[in-house]
Amino acid sequence: MRRTKPQGVILLLITAIIWGSSFVAQSIGMQSIDAFTFTGIRTALGMLFLLPFTLIINKGFDFSKETLKKGLILGVVFSIAQNFQQFAFYYSTSGKIAFITAFYMFFVPLISVMFLRKKIAVLTWVSIFIGLLGLFLLCIDPKDLTNINMGDILALICAVFYAVQIILIDKFLEDGTSGVQLSFMQFFVAAIISIVAMFIFEKPVLSDIKTAAPSLLYSGIMSCGIAYTLQIVGQKHASPVVASLLMCLESVFAVITAAIVLHENMLPRELAGCLIMFGAIILSQVSESLSAKHQQSKESSGSI
Repeated sequence: MRRTKPQGVILLLITAIIWGSSFVAQSIGMQSIDAFTFTGIRTALGMLFLLPFTLIINKGFDFSKETLKKGLILGVVFSIAQNFQQFAFYYSTSGKIAFITAFYMFFVPLISVMFLRKKIAVLTWVSIFIGLLGLFLLCIDPKDLTNINMGDILALICAVFYAVQIILIDKFLEDGTSGVQLSFMQFFVAAIISIVAMFIFEKPVLSDIKTAAPSLLYSGIMSCGIAYTLQIVGQKHASPVVASLLMCLESVFAVITAAIVLHENMLPRELAGCLIMFGAIILSQVSESLSAKHQQSKESSGSI
């Protein structure tokens, strides 16, 4: 199990703060341009921001075939997650989307069980069901059980692909792959996919793009270029349990930022759902931590 170091904690906490505040930028930007346009330009800006760092740190574009392959896979998954999340802003608020996106914390163990054949502790399953209750309160009005917001569904699908991204990053870093190269390739592939979709399905207008420029610059440089790179580098210095817990704090920072900047007020039912979801996220990480310590104890006993 990868040990957590102070630099990993700091990098991932900064990542969560930037991601959380970026939800506001995404919401504001969507008032002027469409989803594929926003995601395409955003990821392209992230790629361009990383270009000089890639050239300096890695002494040019000396990418191995393995890195290119990993970057292609990660870029496709990242593009899907980003675009589902961006389309959710047509229907929902930044605070709700942020909390639903944080549901990737529950999909990570589910995917691990289904495809990686890992055992999941009972306490983790309990946290998943508690989280589902919180999600229900957050997204669905009990007075109208059929009124499910399309944005909530899109954000939930986004959470699934973010869970896959987290698992892939953890797997790809095992052999010492460059975090900067992997991040650059992720943005390069995602930018191409989104920009192609932009020209096929949308009609980007230069004046509208200029209006959304502040949001695009913040989301592209800070959230993509800096934060997603810090995620990959930070995960090199933290266990998946601690990394996941720190990154899920983005939802808290998103709600705080949305309340300050956008003056978004949530209903008491929705606030309760947020609190329950966050409590379930914490519980799931406690469960994973206890399981890891138990496994480590068994291995230590067996080696004696």
